[in-house]
Amino acid sequence: MIIIRNKYLPARGYTAMNIMGVLFCHHDTHLTPRLINHERIHTAQLLEMGIVFFYIWYLVEWLVKLPTPGRAYYRISLEREAYLHEHEEDYLKHRKWYAWTKYLRKKS
Repeated sequence: MIIIRNKYLPARGYTAMNIMGVLFCHHDTHLTPRLINHERIHTAQLLEMGIVFFYIWYLVEWLVKLPTPGRAYYRISLEREAYLHEHEEDYLKHRKWYAWTKYLRKKS
């Protein structure tokens, strides 16, 4: 994974941002194995969905969840998968394609 440290991306309040498989972070960001794994999960999602569809889906899902209670970012299915499995070092070895789809609906 290519890592670019800069002072502009990501926006304030976020640790890192994955754009087309390239990780952007601030100069003082501590890149933990957990954070790197989170972003690698996003790269896997991006590759299976295609770049354009990944970003369209991400934006549409965020917009749909924006008016609902809570922070929409954490309820995006792509983020839910990444957060729930970021601590599993071997997750990408056994991850099934389109695994993020099981996080589309809120579990009761």
